[in-house]
Amino acid sequence: MEFSRRQFLAGIGVAGAAAAGAGLVGCAPQQTQTSTTTEETATEELLHTAYVNPQDYDYRGNTTDFATLLSPWKLGSIEIGNRMAKSAAGSACYLAGYTDELFEYYLNFAKGGVEMIWVEGEFLPTGDFTDEVISFGKRLSEACAEYNAHLGCQWAFSGDVPNMTVDDILAAEERAVTVAKNLQSMGFEAMEINAAGFNLGSHFLSRYHNTRTDDYGIGSLENRARFVVECIQKIKEACGDDFAVQILIDCIEELDNITNNPTLMTLDNQVTAFQTKATTIEEGIEFAKMFEAAGADSMHLRLGPLGNHPCQFASDLYFILNGIEGASGFATQFDFNKHFQGALIGNHSGAGMLLDVVARYKEQLSIPCGTVTYMDPAHAPDFFEQALADGKCDFYLMNRPFTVDTEYVNKLKEGRLDEIAPCTRCLHCHIGSNEMNAQMGYCRVNALTQRVMREGGPSTYEVPAAETTKKVMVIGGGPAGMEAARIAAQRGHSVTLYEKSGALGGKLEFASNVKGPHENLTDLSAYLSRQLEVNGVSVELNKEVDAAFIDSEAPDAVILAVGGKRPEAPVSGNDSVQVVDFDSFMMTEMGDNVVVWGSNAQAFDCALWLTVHKKNVVIVTPSANEELDMQQSQHAIRFMTTALYALGLRVWPSSSIQEVGDGSITIQTETGTTVSIPCDAIVNAGDMLPDTSLIDGCSVSETYAVGDCNEPFNIALAIRSGNDAGRTV
Repeated sequence: MEFSRRQFLAGIGVAGAAAAGAGLVGCAPQQTQTSTTTEETATEELLHTAYVNPQDYDYRGNTTDFATLLSPWKLGSIEIGNRMAKSAAGSACYLAGYTDELFEYYLNFAKGGVEMIWVEGEFLPTGDFTDEVISFGKRLSEACAEYNAHLGCQWAFSGDVPNMTVDDILAAEERAVTVAKNLQSMGFEAMEINAAGFNLGSHFLSRYHNTRTDDYGIGSLENRARFVVECIQKIKEACGDDFAVQILIDCIEELDNITNNPTLMTLDNQVTAFQTKATTIEEGIEFAKMFEAAGADSMHLRLGPLGNHPCQFASDLYFILNGIEGASGFATQFDFNKHFQGALIGNHSGAGMLLDVVARYKEQLSIPCGTVTYMDPAHAPDFFEQALADGKCDFYLMNRPFTVDTEYVNKLKEGRLDEIAPCTRCLHCHIGSNEMNAQMGYCRVNALTQRVMREGGPSTYEVPAAETTKKVMVIGGGPAGMEAARIAAQRGHSVTLYEKSGALGGKLEFASNVKGPHENLTDLSAYLSRQLEVNGVSVELNKEVDAAFIDSEAPDAVILAVGGKRPEAPVSGNDSVQVVDFDSFMMTEMGDNVVVWGSNAQAFDCALWLTVHKKNVVIVTPSANEELDMQQSQHAIRFMTTALYALGLRVWPSSSIQEVGDGSITIQTETGTTVSIPCDAIVNAGDMLPDTSLIDGCSVSETYAVGDCNEPFNIALAIRSGNDAGRTV
């Protein structure tokens, strides 16, 4: 690992820019390809996974006025003033019933400039539409209309397609009509039929799921499309042409989980059979033509991996691993030059992946076509504007960018792109089931998501004005400190933030270097820094604060955000086994065999970086198996662990290092046995410890500790604690 710091900072893009996975893990061809997006080329080779789909991060230019993005279009008879629509995903508010929280959640999108809002299907009752449901729906649609926003609702139905009787099928179609009529009575103007993913419509369309031999079976494309076609026709007949119907389908499918059917365990030839039953672009286009002929007003086109639901609507998950982009979540790695018919845009870290596929649909259809998966014009203005201008797509379905910043559209219209909070694509917002979403879902950047009006969370979305203006000292310029300063200043307090280094951001830059560009952590740092300017926070860099300085400034309140402290490694090194601080592991020359001590998110990110840089990595941790990588979202954990384990990473949970030998260490495992492990270096990534010593016994009566200095965990909870402190001070 012989390269200069400048080469490292440029070459880190090689581990991300060149790092784009595809092909089976361990089976991708060795290549000598290097990134051409940096001034200098890193001198060492990376693991083969990093060369399968090289990434191009030069797609993020901004020279546009968004003329096409901000132009009107029509969804049936609905006139919409811009080409950004809120997709039907992302809220668990409905689990508490038809509450003020649910009402304000959607109304905020309308206030923020979103003119087409799709409500997720969980909003719909499982039984009859009661007076409460109808009343709530009317209230919501009327309130949104005041901001020129239109409401539609997604409808999905489940069922056992092979075993449904024709009467069952007709009853499902009648349920669709009932839903549509009730939505219309509430002031909703559209319904989206979810015929994608694992829903009933998708199962009729798919030869993977549908084994029927009757008129709803797989004998012809018409038979496979019949259920959705009849739903469209019946809804239009019942509700009229002014009630818009949008169809959501998997516009291209691929088998990702080759073991998701028990028969695959014994019938190896079935793997190929199932793979050939994935719906192609050509089949999807024929379905879309039938839907248009039946009266559909628009198409919502998304990816169709057959085993991993989150990747159907958030397929940028394939790029979450820096150096193994394309990891499927099933210990394999897609080759985007080959898989999905080689039709995806696989070199932009997941942004706009389906635009070329959608363009093929548009060539054959006259109704508008939209697509999803990290459609974020503020992230890559020229790229997304040009796709619309070139006619590849008619509108973008967006969820995470709007959830992160409900004022997204208004800010974009006003040219305030640097004030739009960026989505960092961590997928904490989607846990995996509705009930878990309500309990565990949160946004890394927006501290209000799924917390407002709940126990322990803010009482309102709005930031309340301070009753008394205070002099507030914020110590530490990481995400927790910047968020606390932003909110406190918004409330009217006089806020000064002190940072001991020469730059704001805390560990965000370091994290971005480890993780690569995918998670937009440098964007997050830039956004929070800009927010300090916008809200009038005074910032003093290169200032280390001590108790005497606090006393001399005599603030009314102190918010401590200095980060946690890492414990000492459990052993000392020797001449053949060095102990490396976590903060310097990327810049330290070390041998081939590396032990990472710890199992938090930082430890796993470190293990990934080292593995991609062709090190043999073992994780040893005192933590239990269920705590591995727990600071990341469950989706990130799934991708991280399956990919790394497939590449040979071994984790020893509930274990301790007993002895450092000559080029090896001895550990005691959770079973009580001892194991010798080859080891040239130990990277100390042990769990951070709190550090509130600066305000312990402080003369200031009102003090707060936020982020890792109080409860070390992750960026999301650091920002949440900063927001809470800013609202409380």
